[in-house]
Amino acid sequence: MTLLNYWHYIFLGISFLIFLIGVISAFRQEKKLIIPMLITAFLISTLLAFFSVMVVDKYTKKVKVVKIKNKRLLSTERIIYSGIIKNVGNYPIGKVVLEIKLVNKGHATGNVKGGNFYKASGIVDFFSGGMGMAKSKPQSITKEFIVAKNLKAGAAKQFRVHFKYPGYFRSVADFVEVRGK
Repeated sequence: MTLLNYWHYIFLGISFLIFLIGVISAFRQEKKLIIPMLITAFLISTLLAFFSVMVVDKYTKKVKVVKIKNKRLLSTERIIYSGIIKNVGNYPIGKVVLEIKLVNKGHATGNVKGGNFYKASGIVDFFSGGMGMAKSKPQSITKEFIVAKNLKAGAAKQFRVHFKYPGYFRSVADFVEVRGK
């Protein structure tokens, strides 16, 4: 669930008014048109409310990573990301989600081969589930973490997340994205 501000309430009110206008106009029609018009008014107002909440979220909930660093622990095969996130918008944010994507050597260095994206298989593999064949290792990993809740406007918060690091990754490129919900 998203944290609502007054812009959300304004657009939800507008979509409710559109629904009311649709209901009133439906009952002014002949009987066989009432049900289809009610369904249409409901669908239009629901879609408008849904998309307006998404658009308002996109433009009012602004968060950025101020500082980030990573450290790999070889003994436990884990990677730790720590840093500071900041709400640069004018409205509070309900949840701040940090997304980290690690991409292995071939994609990071430009040494891309067809085998990185496509693993050949036959019709027998489809029905047998591979029959003991070695499973292909993923070349990219994406992890999401909730690093803050109810972050006030202008506030900053430190975070620290960790996850299992694949031992077969070499020359990794990492992409960090943060968004408010």
